[in-house]
Amino acid sequence: MIYIRLILEYFKIGLFSFGGGYATLPFLYHISENFHWFSTKQLSDMIAVSSITPGPVGVNVATYSGYTTGGIFGALLATFTLILPSLIIVVIVAKLLAKFRENKYVKAAIYALKPAGCGLLAAVAIQLFRENISQIWAYILFFGLIIMSVKVKKNPLVYLGLSALVGLSLGLLKFI
Repeated sequence: MIYIRLILEYFKIGLFSFGGGYATLPFLYHISENFHWFSTKQLSDMIAVSSITPGPVGVNVATYSGYTTGGIFGALLATFTLILPSLIIVVIVAKLLAKFRENKYVKAAIYALKPAGCGLLAAVAIQLFRENISQIWAYILFFGLIIMSVKVKKNPLVYLGLSALVGLSLGLLKFI
């Protein structure tokens, strides 16, 4: 019975959580409150672990929570059923786009979606930045790193490493 409930809940999450991994959080809180598969403290731990591991946060949280609920089979089931709605939608949209690729309305919609997507990503980045950095000079330091990454073309891992060092240093010094 637990596996059927996992399938239903994670399929619903995959179908209705638009906007990335963090959009799954309201659904996961709902699961926590209604089914008691995991506590809100465990959910916070899942999010923390999922944020630092490679891969999409939503998929990582589904895998982690599926594992805590139903073991390895539960993890596989939760992950697969979370991804399944997106897979179905992408296949349908790909077929439709191939059929209507030269349609002027489809071209206009795709052209309009690009800046909208960039705007949504920028809004999330700004919100996460504000929530995690409390000192104004830390803003300046991180924006300096961003500007430097645009001006001086280096491997992105160099700037990721520099940002990590700055963040660790500021954290150890209790500035953020």
